[in-house]
Amino acid sequence: MMRQALSTLRISTRGRGFQEITRDVQRCVTQADVQTGLCTLHLQHTSASLLIQENADPDVRRDFERFFARLVPDGDPLFIHTAEGEDDMPAHVRTALTTVNLSVPVAEGRLCLGTWQGLYVWEHRRAPHTRSVVVHIIGEDR
Repeated sequence: MMRQALSTLRISTRGRGFQEITRDVQRCVTQADVQTGLCTLHLQHTSASLLIQENADPDVRRDFERFFARLVPDGDPLFIHTAEGEDDMPAHVRTALTTVNLSVPVAEGRLCLGTWQGLYVWEHRRAPHTRSVVVHIIGEDR
């Protein structure tokens, strides 16, 4: 029998950086009681991203931060939009270069992530924020 579930996760970030949400999303899948299907995530913001990335070595996430700081620096005089500070437009560009949507297959009631993969909200603003991630699950039950 096909079933669907829709929920929203509220994620408190600590400012710029990665916040792992794998367990939160898996909990949504478990509660939906879907054995085989698809989990779609949508972040309802334009200054943060969703990412599937390595969850074993934190240096990977630190390297991403350093790379993006070089690629899209805060306070770049190129940007006119600074309504919320010098990190405002760089946060929007970082989001445009990444994504706010992810889809992950579900098999045997589990997210089909690789051994070292985790799901993350990547906060691009320096200040802490509360981010909303809509989780839609569709699939077959037992």
